[in-house]
Amino acid sequence: MIKIICIGKIKEKYLKDALDEYKKRISKYSKLEIIELSDFDNNNVNIILQKEKECIEKYIDPKDYIITLEIEGAMLDSKSFANKLENIYNTNSNITFIIGGSYGLHESIKNKSDFKLSFSKLTFPHQLFRVMLLEQIYRAFRIINNETYHK
Repeated sequence: MIKIICIGKIKEKYLKDALDEYKKRISKYSKLEIIELSDFDNNNVNIILQKEKECIEKYIDPKDYIITLEIEGAMLDSKSFANKLENIYNTNSNITFIIGGSYGLHESIKNKSDFKLSFSKLTFPHQLFRVMLLEQIYRAFRIINNETYHK
């Protein structure tokens, strides 16, 4: 099973449509759960990160293999990402991706991570990034199963 824990809710219809399409495609390969948590409005970054941490922790299972999305994480190409997922599935059937809010992730969440992943040194809108992550998960399943997919 793949679980994606993310801060913020998707409001734009075109992004919801893209997410729904990739959820449908991924369902052929794996159960998928997306947990959207509310973002917090506060002038203090530390308070925001603490509140987000508390919300995220409620959805982490000790048996989950945790992949945090961090700008400081390892950058993989699609084939390497597919290999990584396949290797994880050989030892753990629960993969949890965590996408933080505007200020990233609380240090204690980063410390729980089994693998830190970065898609780029660029900063992406969190809503758009969710679509990008699902697309890469779908692409990984296609690669793992030796199925063609556009390049």
